[in-house]
Amino acid sequence: MISKWSEWKRYPRPGRGENIEAPITPGIYEVRIAGSGALHSFDAVENVAVALAMLQVGSRSWFGRRDPASSPDLEYRTCATATRAAAKAAAERMIGRRETYMSGAA
Repeated sequence: MISKWSEWKRYPRPGRGENIEAPITPGIYEVRIAGSGALHSFDAVENVAVALAMLQVGSRSWFGRRDPASSPDLEYRTCATATRAAAKAAAERMIGRRETYMSGAA
């Protein structure tokens, strides 16, 4: 069973000490660029909180540090599921609906 999507939340910016608010259960996450709404990343995972925490945002400098100036302003939302299989099935349905919509809009 799939729960409802959370509200959009600002993705923590590097060096600010902000936290990710996400379930530690299987589910789906979607990350978008706040200004344009363009999709940054989307996935069905075993642990939503860990997956969001490990997400690569922005570029790294020569010394392995993230450059905060090049990090895009991101937002994320999550949706918890009972199992990873349920998350994958829900994600595939969403992708199918999005492709159908985009093909009709083109």
